[in-house]
Amino acid sequence: MISFWLSPAEVRDATYIPKYYSPEVDALLDDLARDYEVFSVAELVEAGALELATGHEIGKHAYGTGDIPFVRTSDIPNWEIKVASKQGVSEDVYREYSARQDVKPGDLLLVRDGTYLVGNSAVVMPEDGDLIYQSHLVRMRVLPNSIGLDPYLLFASMNSAITQARVRALQFTADIIDTLGQRVGELPVIVQRDEAKRLETSRIVRRLLERRASFKRTIAGFGAAMEQVLLDGDDAELSKLVYGDDDSSKKHHRAPAVSSEMGQFQAFWKSSDGIRGGIYLPTYYDVSIDRELDAMKDNCELITINELVERGDLTLSTGHEVGKMAYGTGTYPFLRTTDFSNWEIIHNPKQGVSKEIFDDYRRKQDLRELDVLLVRDGTYLVGSSCIVLQDDAESLYCGGLIRVRSTSEGLDPFLLFGLLNSYIVKRQFRTKQFTRDVIDTLGQRVLEVVLPVPRSPELRTLISGLVETVVRARVGARVSLREVFDAYGPAEDRTLAS
Repeated sequence: MISFWLSPAEVRDATYIPKYYSPEVDALLDDLARDYEVFSVAELVEAGALELATGHEIGKHAYGTGDIPFVRTSDIPNWEIKVASKQGVSEDVYREYSARQDVKPGDLLLVRDGTYLVGNSAVVMPEDGDLIYQSHLVRMRVLPNSIGLDPYLLFASMNSAITQARVRALQFTADIIDTLGQRVGELPVIVQRDEAKRLETSRIVRRLLERRASFKRTIAGFGAAMEQVLLDGDDAELSKLVYGDDDSSKKHHRAPAVSSEMGQFQAFWKSSDGIRGGIYLPTYYDVSIDRELDAMKDNCELITINELVERGDLTLSTGHEVGKMAYGTGTYPFLRTTDFSNWEIIHNPKQGVSKEIFDDYRRKQDLRELDVLLVRDGTYLVGSSCIVLQDDAESLYCGGLIRVRSTSEGLDPFLLFGLLNSYIVKRQFRTKQFTRDVIDTLGQRVLEVVLPVPRSPELRTLISGLVETVVRARVGARVSLREVFDAYGPAEDRTLAS
């Protein structure tokens, strides 16, 4: 709780919420005056240094009509746009909106509406390709200016502690969702006065974003490349995707939208003898998956997750629900199904718990470095996964996640993670999920999923190494970005109240 005196003359727009006037944030902004110029977004727009635009609501009838991303608020975690957006649109829908939205590399997309997501942002990179975005996002474009502002400095400012604190102070509830509304114009933009420091900050942020984007392209093309590796029995396609420097390897690889993974209508005959567990859903028996797996059997051992568990190569464990009363009691991450994206845990999980709650559950969950977390419940999120690295191991995870741990040298964690993200395995997850109450789940059907494990030890090692390269490079760049943002703004000895 914060408390302070405010005269009636200082009340703006009949706003009587104390956090809106946070004196702590104002004091910190005043302290920046020596090293930074401080502007509001509205001032920069008025001066012609910044352009703002909002997206459109295209209507649910357009969802799933193609693979061109329709970027929504949940598609901007971890300072980037998701590889596989929840919804994709057709070329026709894209053409209808693209000229009006005019999205270009270097634009910044900021979440304006969405409670926990408000204030999240991403710079549009060339690797993101064609996209359109919804009305809950604000597009910011830096225009030629005399203050030294560029897209990467704007991005650093939007993610600095001081601006994020202002975001929390300015957001308010409109109907059932929080928003910044027109208050986005009140957000501060801080720009270093020293030209050399500006150039250095911009260079570092750009380099780190480009590194993450380069390997994000790898993730986008991974499913298809991995499919080819498993069919051919060699790593050529995957190596080209990760390391290749020719024109074909640099081209944009667009991942299918998540809605595309749901499959399309099929008709086929099925003998009653082939019906399992009283399940009559055609998608469950997707014949194309059987054909693909059969084509891989010469190069791969086809083995179910259940068989791997039975022979001791894998262990599975589900998380716990700590209860909403525990939310926000501390800083230990409580990982939920929405808390990872593009192969990694997001840098700001929605909920944190106290040390007491963490200690109470950690022995039961025993989360370790190189465990894989797999989404069991959640419709569009089902089958998503991430691999836990050292910095994220001190976390709890919810009941909608399965912790998968490899205990076999022949199936090391990065190989396992690569197989779980191959298209043939992700398609199986989609055929196995079913609706329970109001949410989709894999339930125990996760045990039925077949993993095509390469027979060649050399190929297994190569796949593992390539996957590890991508994961560690991206996470390393993310950690470095966090360090840049933490250093941008108030001196380290000044802290902001949460």
